[in-house]
Amino acid sequence: MAEKGKPHEKPCDYFNGNWINEKRDPLYNGTTCSEIKKSRNCIVNGRPDSSYLYWRWKPSECDLPIFEPNTFLTLINNMNIAFVGDSLARNQIESLVCLLSTASKPKPVPHISSGAKWYFPSHNANLTFYWSPFLVKGDQRKNDGPKYNTIYLDHVNEMWARDMDKMDLIVLSFGHWFLDIPSIYYEGDSVIGCFRCHEFKFNYTDIGFYIPMRKALRTTLNSIIERKMVKGNEIDVIVRTYSPTHFEGGWDKGGTCSKREPYGNEEKKLEGMDVR
Repeated sequence: MAEKGKPHEKPCDYFNGNWINEKRDPLYNGTTCSEIKKSRNCIVNGRPDSSYLYWRWKPSECDLPIFEPNTFLTLINNMNIAFVGDSLARNQIESLVCLLSTASKPKPVPHISSGAKWYFPSHNANLTFYWSPFLVKGDQRKNDGPKYNTIYLDHVNEMWARDMDKMDLIVLSFGHWFLDIPSIYYEGDSVIGCFRCHEFKFNYTDIGFYIPMRKALRTTLNSIIERKMVKGNEIDVIVRTYSPTHFEGGWDKGGTCSKREPYGNEEKKLEGMDVR
């Protein structure tokens, strides 16, 4: 509600906008930030062009200020922030750490085998990544084992949830591991269905991925609410769900990221989950 005597500010739709070419140098790149692993570093691995560093999202109805690392560090003073989920969560936290590193040097912290942690002593702030692509308990497809996921939709993954009482902000990121890989879904000790069952001739009902994704998110959020009530601590949650595919040719099927600039309006037809 607007204060008396002040005009009501129109809310901005940040999703309505365009990519514009930014002449200003980015805060970091693959050669200036050591937090980017070599296997995921485009420049170090020989990408010949650097034009992708200069695109910026511009909402149509408002301005999106440039990221200011000192301001962000002040906002997260004395906080523990957790990114939980898949490779997009990992990419996001690595990018955030690179941005913040331009203002304050973090200290890597020994952490769980399936994650990473950085400590910013200047602001007593921790940023932690937990690899948990289902959010709930599950066994991932393995190259030398089952070629499908086994997911328990009614049990949160304790690999990250056991640290929940230390978290002030949780960023949840999931989606692709439900859609891109065959899976068997459990509730309790019973199989409730599967996805892409025909590939393994499972004698279960194919229930797709929308229902399992919804159940996994509901289990996760309910777990956060329940533990918050028991511990009495405040926890803010951001849910970043499915991200449209950013490569051509398919995941694990020889796909490439060969495009040099963003798609223009209506240049690419979205289908399936990308539309939803």
